[in-house]
Amino acid sequence: MAGMKIARDYIVIGSGLAGLTFALKIAEYGSVALITKDEVEESATRYAQGGIASVMAEDDSVDLHVTDTIEAGRGLCQEDVVRCIVREGPARVRELIQLGARFTRTQGEDSFHLTQEGGHSKRRILHADDLTGWEIERALIEAVRAKPNIEIYPYHMGIDIITRSNIDPAVQPGDKKDEALGLYALNEQTGEVVTFTGKAVLLATGGAGKVYLYTSNPDTATGDGIALAYRAGARIANMEFFQFHPTCLYHPQAKSFLISEAVRGEGGVLRMKNGDTFMENYHSLGCLAPRDVVARAIDYEMKKSGDDCVYLDVTHLEGYRTRERFPNIYKTCKSFGYDMTEQPIPVVPAAHYMCGGVMVDLNGQTSIPRLFASGEVCYSGLHGANRLASNSLLEGLVLSHRAAAKAAELNQSSKKLESIQERLPEWDSGDAVESDESVVVSHNWDEIRRLMWNYVGIVRSDKRLSRARRRVEMLLEEIKEYYWSFNITRDTLELRNIALTAQLIINGALERKESRGLHYNLDYPRPDDTREVQNTIFQDTVQRLITSQKNVSSK
Repeated sequence: MAGMKIARDYIVIGSGLAGLTFALKIAEYGSVALITKDEVEESATRYAQGGIASVMAEDDSVDLHVTDTIEAGRGLCQEDVVRCIVREGPARVRELIQLGARFTRTQGEDSFHLTQEGGHSKRRILHADDLTGWEIERALIEAVRAKPNIEIYPYHMGIDIITRSNIDPAVQPGDKKDEALGLYALNEQTGEVVTFTGKAVLLATGGAGKVYLYTSNPDTATGDGIALAYRAGARIANMEFFQFHPTCLYHPQAKSFLISEAVRGEGGVLRMKNGDTFMENYHSLGCLAPRDVVARAIDYEMKKSGDDCVYLDVTHLEGYRTRERFPNIYKTCKSFGYDMTEQPIPVVPAAHYMCGGVMVDLNGQTSIPRLFASGEVCYSGLHGANRLASNSLLEGLVLSHRAAAKAAELNQSSKKLESIQERLPEWDSGDAVESDESVVVSHNWDEIRRLMWNYVGIVRSDKRLSRARRRVEMLLEEIKEYYWSFNITRDTLELRNIALTAQLIINGALERKESRGLHYNLDYPRPDDTREVQNTIFQDTVQRLITSQKNVSSK
């Protein structure tokens, strides 16, 4: 059902750190529509426990942080991007503090308490106890709500980006003449489809952990931004690199509860059920090895032993310090019957962070003019083949700041653009009717998540990947038929998006004939160092691999 048309200067899709930061900064230049498919507080940022990596200590340096990031990225980081984000990070963090974000300080309140996580050579992680994300989200939301020209549209879910190619037959998706004009979005409460128009659109929709059966992500992480951008013709890169967090609490009722990497940073030790340690057999840093190494080691040890989980042990640390440093983790584990000061915590890996995404340059600009992206949804070149712990919030801060500056340069009085937007067609539901087969949605959703977990997880093979691709292609056809036959709902939109995102992950994994970083294939167990390291890039609606070349970025 077609609804109203809403014109604003800028459209922001997503209410995590990346979206809120962009909205705050771009509001200085015009009106903003902030669209989020749930309540504004619900985002992956809210659940970030560990913190934000930034060079704040005297014994640290930009060069050290850059080196650690590039080492974790296994040859796919873009050095100029890494250096820019690391260099500009401290100033952006100080802006957060000025907004009112309260990071934990040392005794005496004279400096910030910095912690260390896997892959970092120095203590450089700012945190707010173990609820860092929520503290950042709180400060940003308060600032956004104080801006009269930012209007929040909760419970609105993006359907498709509207581009010039939608209304001009002479313009093809993804070519240089194409540009973003707006967004069709479902008002979940009324069932109407709203047409938003603007001078620029920012994707800040987060990740896609719900593509997998077990994930640390909130229910909103269904790959929406990837699917929106891909259908619009934007370039998508390196989707095969999906990070599995090594330590989620293993308990049937503990849905998606993450045990922060900072627990290992403070001295936590991974053990088998019999008490034996094992990480020293896999990496010189032991339990502080990068996440891809730790997750793979746990996966291997669990399969070898037949155990359902491994254990994270902090009982050798002073109990009162553990309770003070990790109050939320301690309280949550206690609620499930585990006193972490007295007994090891059962943990398993779970899908955590999407290191690939919509390709952007250092200003957050995608390959489609006027379409920007920031945060987990994008691939900037910072993370490469494996994200260094706590670099994600840093990336969102810096890229959103730079994207807002770039978007502000756009000609806000462009009569030509406004004339085109006035001609945008309203949403047409055609012959769609109310569905009486919602079981199809739930069944397909479950099947995709299970096959992704079993065939496209921490350890892969060409046989498993090929099997997954065949099944997902069949499911996509079923979903397409269902989508055009029945009135759309949030459930059908999310199913459509996770299926497409799953296909991109599978196709990327099949293209990469090596093991590197987060992508481990039993048929190619080592990195291919005989040629230049390459990105895997897809574009348009036929999943056509258009290029594989190192450090390609959108122009």
